[in-house]
Amino acid sequence: MKLLVTGGAGFIGSAVVRLAVARGHHVVNVDKLTYAACLDNLAPVVDSPLYAFEQADICDRAAMDRILAQHRPDAIMHLAAESHVDRSIDGPGAFIATNITGTYTLLEAARAYWVREGRPEGFRFHHISTDEVYGTLGAEGLFTEDTAYAPNSPYSASKAASDHLVRAWHETYGLPVVVTNCSNNYGPYHFPEKLIPVVILNALAGKPIPVYGRGENVRDWLYVEDHADALLLVCEKGVVGRSYNIGGNNERRNIDLVRMICALLDKRRPEAAPHDRLITFVTDRPGHDLRYAIDASRIREELGWQPSVTVEEGLARTVDWYLANEDWWRALQERDGVGQRLGKVG
Repeated sequence: MKLLVTGGAGFIGSAVVRLAVARGHHVVNVDKLTYAACLDNLAPVVDSPLYAFEQADICDRAAMDRILAQHRPDAIMHLAAESHVDRSIDGPGAFIATNITGTYTLLEAARAYWVREGRPEGFRFHHISTDEVYGTLGAEGLFTEDTAYAPNSPYSASKAASDHLVRAWHETYGLPVVVTNCSNNYGPYHFPEKLIPVVILNALAGKPIPVYGRGENVRDWLYVEDHADALLLVCEKGVVGRSYNIGGNNERRNIDLVRMICALLDKRRPEAAPHDRLITFVTDRPGHDLRYAIDASRIREELGWQPSVTVEEGLARTVDWYLANEDWWRALQERDGVGQRLGKVG
């Protein structure tokens, strides 16, 4: 296939691009190159004849029309988004612009392209979203594809809105869409402001490791390369108009996850052990969802996919990757807001 991937210089997007090229797909990466993008994420594929890059904003309709007409993709995999909850608390406007208006603009460009091409049956608009649109769970239960939306942050609300737009473009205009909602991703190339990289890098630097509240919040952790595999499968074989939840089957409390990372670092950097002495509890994030957990039975039963990497394996790989790629993360630590406490209200 020829795939157009938006946000392909980001964390999840670059994993999709790398895997797609490795499997022989032609990939056009469309990325605005905001603070969270990094072209170094594409180093393994940048010289491949199967890879092309277009720097463009998904809010720019003329640019989207040109890129679609020039490259004529078989599918659009839409990952471009503002995605950091704390930044959405400080500056929700960017999330409304990119996640809602940008998705609308891309949908309209995709619809015009699809019609112009004669409404090809095989075309897909694959919208990649998050489990955060469902809100929060108590101690029991799982999010299914039929769970009512109840977003609690500006980020999750903007993603919920984009999900609804994609559904509406299918129901109203017949645009062939699929939607996926994933749990928390982690792994190589994870931007340094997210929880797992913060823990690793602060521990290596001997700095306090900040944990919101008492660390009781629970997340289901999905290794990013497993996620990329699932996304390509849904793009190729997912049922039009269907949504699929993608989870890692790896629920952990934040505090337990942090301690696991510290234990891994104790083995690899014993001279600085114990790293868990650096754990510091800080004021909780406003509107912090207690628990996310995915029921991924639909993608397993309908498409035969399930995660292959346990959280123990994935964390070990991730820690080792950060230890081996200091040049990559040091450069990103200089970017605006990285290493600062964001998302305070009042």
